Amino acid sequence: MIEVPRREIYRYLGFRRSVPEEAVVKAVDSCLAELQESVTPRSVYRQFLLDFPEEEDEAEDKGEEDGDEADRKTGSCDEKKSAPLLRIAGMEIRSRNLAVNLRGCERVYLMAATLGLGPDRLIARARVGHISRAVILQAAAAAMIEAWTDTVNREIIDRAKAQGLYCRPRFSPGYGDFSLEYQKQFAEILRMQKEIGVSLTESLLMMPSKSVTAVIGLSREQTGCAIRGCEACARSGSCAFSRTRE
Repeated sequence: MIEVPRREIYRYLGFRRSVPEEAVVKAVDSCLAELQESVTPRSVYRQFLLDFPEEEDEAEDKGEEDGDEADRKTGSCDEKKSAPLLRIAGMEIRSRNLAVNLRGCERVYLMAATLGLGPDRLIARARVGHISRAVILQAAAAAMIEAWTDTVNREIIDRAKAQGLYCRPRFSPGYGDFSLEYQKQFAEILRMQKEIGVSLTESLLMMPSKSVTAVIGLSREQTGCAIRGCEACARSGSCAFSRTRE
């Protein structure tokens, strides 16, 4: 059974600092029990070296670095190209936000987790004549995939500690300027369809929909990282569903 904090479900339902009325609480409990019977949680993760290949070039060629700086000041350098380049398992990623998250790391875990098709089927059935229940199921499933991903994240933290390494907050495609386009390479590298039954739609969304992919940086320096991922998101300050810090 996946332990799901009720307050997370209430948050997804819009009750940010208050407990909903008794009827809603009972409906949440009922939906959560139904979800627990339907999920088939699975995960896959693998460790890879992390490389910032352009930093070596910049160190060797200071003149080129100065030229790039001039381009940035005049606005002639394309913003995407000016973002740092990271290389993981043959995947070349340009993302300023991910680079900040992984600064000082020497290795990373790529991970994927899913609840399986059960939640999608429950929600689809509830949408036919039981819209309010479908809304609660959607909120409960969203909280449940976060809870399951946290569990997998803790496994990774334990494995990292055994190597004398510390984890950074997980960072998913779609956060900040870390494009969803990288989902394709994630799927190939982790063999997601074969390993955990997760595939991609043409619009790069994952099916089953209650699935998560993420990069977790590994550093020799402890930074006091949180397990949960949205703290690392560039939109966390403005997102309506950002977690409230007590």
